Amino acid sequence: MPAPLSIIIPALNAEGDLPACLESLMPGLGAGLIREVILVDGGSSDATVEMAEASGAVILGSIPGRARQLIKGAAAARGDWLLFLHADTALSPDWAERTLTHMADRPDKAAAFSLRFRSDAPPAKWLAARANRRSRWLGLPYGDQGLLVSRTLYDETGGYEDVPLMEDVKLVRAIGKSRLALLSAEARTSAAKYERDGWRKRAYRNAWLIIRHHLGASPEKLARAYD
Repeated sequence: MPAPLSIIIPALNAEGDLPACLESLMPGLGAGLIREVILVDGGSSDATVEMAEASGAVILGSIPGRARQLIKGAAAARGDWLLFLHADTALSPDWAERTLTHMADRPDKAAAFSLRFRSDAPPAKWLAARANRRSRWLGLPYGDQGLLVSRTLYDETGGYEDVPLMEDVKLVRAIGKSRLALLSAEARTSAAKYERDGWRKRAYRNAWLIIRHHLGASPEKLARAYD
């Protein structure tokens, strides 16, 4: 019987973060969980593709754009379950165990991982805690937290939309809070943008973009305000 999980990683010039991401997947191989790792490259000019090839990943080329890359990866995936993971996110060692338990106990639900930033800055813990509360209370995890979803549920909700921003929010809203769980295993993601822009400034900026999205602003307008 084939392993159940296809992991889909959209990437663009991710050579600095990708090794940690790929290395963190090793517990899933040991557990017989991973059927394939699909890296969808948006035209990298660095060593991203070579690194992924060396790890044994399937490489797909794509027009740049995270939503387009996610859609293409999902269309090619053969697993009964899909895990969408950002290239700058590494999973904690217990992710495979928690994923297998979720698949067995809650096959009708999607899941995200608990967020943690790879930073020692005090605001990193504050922002991660806020994001995890939002995930539990509202069913709105960040894309940085990964998304584990069965092929059946992914297809039922229509999957990702080809939009320039908020593709992750649109999909988790379609899934709904009642069908989304937060796993205790961690998605340990890059803090580079927060360290560049300032933790609170970036956090409130992102929150305002989400509010504007809920109020009906188009993804195209939101994308112009996002960097």
